[in-house]
Amino acid sequence: MISVSEALNHLFALAAPLPAESVALAQANGRVLAAPVRAARDQPPFASSAMDGYAIVADGAAPGARYTVIGEAAAGHAFDGSVGPGQAVRIFTGAPVPAGASRVIIQEDVIRDGDTITLSDKLDQGFHIRPLGGDFLSGQQVTAPRTLRPADIALLAAMNVATVPVTRKPRIAILSTGDELVMPGENPGPDQIIASNSFGLQAMLRDHGADMRMLPIARDNRAALEMAFSLVDDADLLLTIGGASVGDHDLVGEVAAGLGMQRSFYKIAIRPGKPLMAGRLANGAMMIGLPGNPVSAMVCGHVFVLPVLRAMLGLGAALAPELRAPLAAPVGPNGPRQHYMRARLDNGTLTVFDNQDSSLLSVLARANALAIRPPNDPAQPAGSELTYLPI
Repeated sequence: MISVSEALNHLFALAAPLPAESVALAQANGRVLAAPVRAARDQPPFASSAMDGYAIVADGAAPGARYTVIGEAAAGHAFDGSVGPGQAVRIFTGAPVPAGASRVIIQEDVIRDGDTITLSDKLDQGFHIRPLGGDFLSGQQVTAPRTLRPADIALLAAMNVATVPVTRKPRIAILSTGDELVMPGENPGPDQIIASNSFGLQAMLRDHGADMRMLPIARDNRAALEMAFSLVDDADLLLTIGGASVGDHDLVGEVAAGLGMQRSFYKIAIRPGKPLMAGRLANGAMMIGLPGNPVSAMVCGHVFVLPVLRAMLGLGAALAPELRAPLAAPVGPNGPRQHYMRARLDNGTLTVFDNQDSSLLSVLARANALAIRPPNDPAQPAGSELTYLPI
């Protein structure tokens, strides 16, 4: 068995970043920016008013000063002229500041009588002008790679960027195997269960930027598995679920090898999820064989598959982000494998669930963290800090 870190190194060696494609800005949220993008204009493209009020020459502005209103400026409608001493232009937020004006007096500090304004005794000291390029200048770039958020989309729109270079979404196919499986909504036989792993993994990976495809369930025989492998088509990554152990009916690795898979590793010193394999198929696709127990498959999804997905998206080869928190209650010693224990983080403290059986999805659904126990970690008292993986 190899360690978790060794397994990840092997996986990253298999996971090449995918090529870029261009998408419309409206479809770019959540995608990974593949190359830097530069602003096509200044923002704001002119000095603009930050408040509703009156644009004047700053020199001489004092309580009691009087000005003649000579025009108006609104957003999208500039004043066509200039402002001299003793003159004012009625101005609204976002409007271009007229030539000659260097201060905006907010309307609350003005007494107006016809076309004459008088500055009040409680004169605000702000100038209330946003300078040209105060947000960004033409040519300023948004760096890559990065996962684009709504704020990034707004920024790119303001930069007048209509199409965005993004990394192509990884195409991931999921293949569940086993005579015991039926799809949700079907009527299982007395010795069958509902396929759940594929649905959980599909949701997890789609949320993180993958284009997901579920293949039909493959039965535990060579012909069915060979047919299923033939459906992989143009997938960048095939995830098989189940059939990766060493039982008489665990044929996935054997069939994959017979079809030309070059195995990278098999078995990891991890709990849950020891019978995990990886390699490259004859058609060039990467393959990860996940264990069949529901919690094992989902835990391996967080620990191994999500980092692989990020690497494919060009976000770098890195472990899943880990944090630390104190234990709310003591935990016993750990065994020889690195253990990812379902836990709950509440109010800054970590509670590890008592029952860690790898078949219990109900426990996983209550968890929002995986507490990480290194191999042979001794018992830890309440208050000691553990590393955890947010989920």
